[in-house]
Amino acid sequence: MNPPPDPSLERWRLILGAPAEGCTGALGGDAAGRDQALDWLYGRDPDLQRRGVRRGGARQADRDGPRSAGDEPSALTTVDWLDGVHRLFPKETIERLERDAVERYEIHEVVTDPAVLERIEPNPTLLRAVLRTKHLMNQEVLALARRIVEKVVQDLLRRMATEVRQAFHGTRSRRPSRWKQARNFDFHATIRANLAHYRPEEKRLYIEHPRFLSRTRRQLDQWQMILIVDQSGSMVGSVIHSAVTAACLWGLPGLKTHLIAFDTNVVDLTSDVTDPVELLMKVQLGGGTDIARAMEYGAGLIENPRRAIVAVVTDFYEGGDPYRLVRSVRGMVQQGTHVLGLAALDEEANPAYDRDMAQRLANEGAQVGAMTPGQLAAFVAERIGR
Repeated sequence: MNPPPDPSLERWRLILGAPAEGCTGALGGDAAGRDQALDWLYGRDPDLQRRGVRRGGARQADRDGPRSAGDEPSALTTVDWLDGVHRLFPKETIERLERDAVERYEIHEVVTDPAVLERIEPNPTLLRAVLRTKHLMNQEVLALARRIVEKVVQDLLRRMATEVRQAFHGTRSRRPSRWKQARNFDFHATIRANLAHYRPEEKRLYIEHPRFLSRTRRQLDQWQMILIVDQSGSMVGSVIHSAVTAACLWGLPGLKTHLIAFDTNVVDLTSDVTDPVELLMKVQLGGGTDIARAMEYGAGLIENPRRAIVAVVTDFYEGGDPYRLVRSVRGMVQQGTHVLGLAALDEEANPAYDRDMAQRLANEGAQVGAMTPGQLAAFVAERIGR
């Protein structure tokens, strides 16, 4: 009876590829399936093939048919590969493999093949891929792809709505309250009121009389929030989060929300803000970038300059007239409008942008940086609550 394979040797074999089998031994069972799945994807990398890290790969398998070594299975289809990945790998690894398939190797079948879309588990990577490739889809595939958009958007809405709306729940005063709500818990007053119940031998403080603060509702006057979003291909993550953020802000007391998308043209998407799924299915990613034109359109929507916030989400690489952009921002700032230049609007807020143009806008009085949706909501709530 052969001894069971050494897991550490199996991992090294998966990392180093077939040339390492002389030292690690051959793979079998699920390990062989994982190796085939990895080879199907990463065997496409010409650099790996040049270095001899991994032999075969999807391209060679597609060209030569079944592998010649022993009785290994035939070349995988995209559907077979996806089924194997979901069976053989943990969730975090599956998401990474799917992300590399659609973003690094542009395997469009992952989001354009109906058989694949019926099996695949929606996630943010696939949502970005759908938005980039929906122009390649027929109506049947679009209907299946919409399931990915709906699932991911609903997840984002649930996660972001609490954070965004919490900023508008009012300020906490220093007056005590009899209403016992966790968000109004007064930690310091509770400690002071219960010091007599501290037990040194247990090193514990027993709470018998919790203290809470009252919350005073803000009196809100009507403000405008004009969210202008760059829809060029590199900004797909910001488009997604801007659409969801606008949906979260919509209908909040004292706030009138607009959503504008632009490339070289400007599209007013305000009428679709309440349905971010439909909104995202209408977005056309790609094209050039004319930030100035979009900012001028946004300026034309302002009703009361001193009660307006204009936030442009872009990488600041202006494909139009940079002087026209600077003049537009200067004019809005001079009339009292709050102008935000946001280099990113997703959870990571880890932007790459034209720092020279961003600095020029900052010099005119715009506030430039990176904000998550929650930070943007807090900024808006703070201005409205003044």
